[in-house]
Amino acid sequence: MLARRIRFVADSTLVMTLVVILWGAFVRASGSGAGCGAHWPMCNGEVVPRAPSIQTLVELTHRLTSGLALVLVVVLLIATRLAFRAGHLARKAAGWSLFFMITEALIGAGLVLYEKVAHDQSIDRGAWMAAHLCNTLLLLGALGLTSWAVRRTDPPRIEVRGRAAILLLTALGSMMLVGVTGAIAALGDTLFPSATLAEGIRRDFEGSAHLWLQLRVLHPFVASAAALHLLIVAASFLRRPDESTRRLAAQVGFGAVTQVALGVVNLLLAAPIPMQIVHLLAADLLWLALVGLTASALSSGALSTGAEAAQPAISFQTSAMQATTSTTTTKT
Repeated sequence: MLARRIRFVADSTLVMTLVVILWGAFVRASGSGAGCGAHWPMCNGEVVPRAPSIQTLVELTHRLTSGLALVLVVVLLIATRLAFRAGHLARKAAGWSLFFMITEALIGAGLVLYEKVAHDQSIDRGAWMAAHLCNTLLLLGALGLTSWAVRRTDPPRIEVRGRAAILLLTALGSMMLVGVTGAIAALGDTLFPSATLAEGIRRDFEGSAHLWLQLRVLHPFVASAAALHLLIVAASFLRRPDESTRRLAAQVGFGAVTQVALGVVNLLLAAPIPMQIVHLLAADLLWLALVGLTASALSSGALSTGAEAAQPAISFQTSAMQATTSTTTTKT
């Protein structure tokens, strides 16, 4: 019963964090980041703003849900410390989850206080966005690792060595690079919206084009190369004996192809907000699948079988992703 409750807390925290991330993307895409002015944690200098605008409500909702996600991470940390012995991976991953949740809040506060939101076109906003994106992926990775670890009856250990480690760590790095270029592309779409694909391409290659327009053309190429890399990684683990690991590898491969397709649709439609949200959700789920595959492949149980990338049983993706898909479908 206790183990089931901890799994529920871990999955709920992961799902809630995904919702916060997607809503944060809507905040950026809708230009609502300045909805509370240059005030944090207050909103327009008030605890409860009077006669709020739509932009204020959008931003305030993001802050409230972020606070709820933080509370859930604290609960998760306490639960893992009560249920598992010192040194258990679930305790460590939950601790990292809290750390990255706090840094996520601090980066968000910095964006607001330094006014790197709404229609700000400054160059350093891109650096803030890149840092925000990398921290978000690390937060999701820590939460995903927690969900995986709480399902292990034996104390799991991650050992980074061998060909499997090189394949998977480079895949994680390539996905993070794609995320950074995607954040820059999304910023360009927000600041310089285009009605059609042709108009967007023309503006990207104008001599006077803003830096974010010039850089967003990189994203499709980086994403395509990363997708090919992920397909190679997925194919290498599809041959492993463990059924759940093969399922994770298949999810990574399917997710990579899906992301490319969604990216093409997003490009053809000139990046409407709903399509941006769907594209981001698919990217986050792909990242979680890759984190799950990495944890499985590099766990001590897998390595001890004699094959560098042989896998132990894992139920992280079948549970956490099903809960995520169910929740996001309901919200849609």
